[in-house]
Amino acid sequence: MRIGVNLGYWGRGTTGADQVAVARAADQLGYDSVWVAEAYGSDSPSMLAWIGALTDHVGLGSAVMQIPGRTPAMTAMTAATIDTMSGGRFRLGLGVSGPQVSEGWHGVPFRSPLGRTRDYVEIVRAALRRDTVTHEGPHYPLPLPDGPGKALKLSARPVRPDVPVYLAAVGPKNLELTGEIADGWLAIFFSPEHAQDLLATLAKGRRTGGHGTAEDPLSGFDVVATTPVVLVDDVEEAANHVRDYCALYIGGMGSRDQNFYNQLACRMGFEDAAARIQDLYLAGRHREAAAAVPLEFVDETALLGSPARVAKRIGRYEEAGVTTLAVAVGGGMSREQAVATLNVVAEVAGLPSGRSG
Repeated sequence: MRIGVNLGYWGRGTTGADQVAVARAADQLGYDSVWVAEAYGSDSPSMLAWIGALTDHVGLGSAVMQIPGRTPAMTAMTAATIDTMSGGRFRLGLGVSGPQVSEGWHGVPFRSPLGRTRDYVEIVRAALRRDTVTHEGPHYPLPLPDGPGKALKLSARPVRPDVPVYLAAVGPKNLELTGEIADGWLAIFFSPEHAQDLLATLAKGRRTGGHGTAEDPLSGFDVVATTPVVLVDDVEEAANHVRDYCALYIGGMGSRDQNFYNQLACRMGFEDAAARIQDLYLAGRHREAAAAVPLEFVDETALLGSPARVAKRIGRYEEAGVTTLAVAVGGGMSREQAVATLNVVAEVAGLPSGRSG
């Protein structure tokens, strides 16, 4: 199992300079990859380009670039640019976001997310291969019919025509699509104890797409689990550092009727808690919503406690089928705390202390 770092997005107590410093530390410590998020503040490709210029080895992953925020051709251009300038280190993570961000921020209707994702990935892959890009739609007809436009191909020649594509997926149908058309899955609130059904759904999609082997359809597929790490000996106190993050997603990332993270918590057996968290969050009682997040949920989906406890529990992810564990060190940690956490995780995970050459 590879170990990466999820830097999140800056603005919630973290600056862009903090993210760069943490990424440089990860590069020196031998981490596999750094992943940068976006919501409706800082964007991921700008940060990854900056980080790529100041690091030497670490992989550069978007977690995610929002599908409603860019045309597929623009995404292909950005992927080709970052991948080429970094010497082939880029990993393209994509996600449809949710209805509030898609419609409220980007002005893009949140409809047919599965169909839009399939078309989007098809166009991105074709552009990166430098095919002359045409697409019938219905979501992204290229070129537009009955107009002056003509089919084009990427004018730059990227260093790789096969930049790996990852999808952020939560629901079963999206998970199956991810297995079918993507090279990896970006998982949030991943619980090793509840992983079997999720991986089986991914495997079903892999079989549909003709990937992997008959014995192991997930062969060659990267399961990336983003997992907060809080090195505080008292587990309850450690969980308090993550509860507001959990409440934001379970309670506030979406409408009452369409919140994929709330639905995920329900499928994990936390129906009553998920309903209460959402009620409180949507009522503006954010602190109470955070306090309502059960310790059991946080402990299942994060690495909490002393370094010794984290060392014992980190193996659960590999046993469950995770191939890249992306430890999250944002959420109000200072730069010094984040780097110190990376050093401890590197030690317990057996990473080299640095790289040469």
